[in-house]
Amino acid sequence: MKFTATLSLLFATPSLIDAFIQNSPMKTSMGAFSTMPGGPEYRDSASLQSPDVIVQGGSLKTWAFSSPAVERVQVVLKTEGRPLDADVELWAGPDNTPHKMRVYVENGATRPFNAVMETPRGPNTVAVRNIGQLEFPMAAQIEAVSAAGPLGDMQKIEHGPMTIQGGALRTYPFDPNVDSVQVLLKTDGRPLNARLELLQGPNNNKQVIELYTEDGLDRPFYAIIETPGSGNVVRIVNTATVEFPLTCSVGAYSISDKNSFDEMQPVISGYGAENRNGGSDRDMFR
Repeated sequence: MKFTATLSLLFATPSLIDAFIQNSPMKTSMGAFSTMPGGPEYRDSASLQSPDVIVQGGSLKTWAFSSPAVERVQVVLKTEGRPLDADVELWAGPDNTPHKMRVYVENGATRPFNAVMETPRGPNTVAVRNIGQLEFPMAAQIEAVSAAGPLGDMQKIEHGPMTIQGGALRTYPFDPNVDSVQVLLKTDGRPLNARLELLQGPNNNKQVIELYTEDGLDRPFYAIIETPGSGNVVRIVNTATVEFPLTCSVGAYSISDKNSFDEMQPVISGYGAENRNGGSDRDMFR
């Protein structure tokens, strides 16, 4: 019976083979890929098919991808509003960690961590360690995504590619109507060491990512950073020496049409509060 089915598959037409691949369990388990124009297939946390895995403080969870066909993985880390402090590593064989990140987020619900990691030449394993206290659990979603297309929507990236020399930094301010920002860091094949910060006010870090990749061309870094409110500035520091420059591309990912203050805006002298209710500034002092 099995021999007959295998023999019929060998002499099948290309259309039948394509239909078999489309209905195979491997295809359906990884989900339907919808690569966005000019960039990778990217989904938010709600549309991912993988379930939320709770990682308690001080514990470690791993996701193994044994198939060499998995060349790109999306990592989403979030909380219920508490701080997030985690280590994310890519294991490619014994004692081989070609990509690792240290992630801190002040509010894991408002600004979840969302990044795409390259996983060429499998098998690979993604390890997530919650280095926070026991009172600060987090939820992790790891899912294989399509590797078709380059990293980043180049049509939306405004700033870049720009070279950042070793020890130098660049800042990118964004308007209040920018809801999220995309960041792409890579090199010409040299190691990549960088620190990415999201600031909202003087020295007020809302999100910090310290990353290392052994090959910035083979394993670049791509992330979507949520930027609610006003006064958001993305700062990128090349923490390597002058012999290891990196190339940075930063741009708005999603833009809203809000023209008034929202709940994330600071209230200064009652101006923001009165404008939310539609009143004038003079009415507050009457």
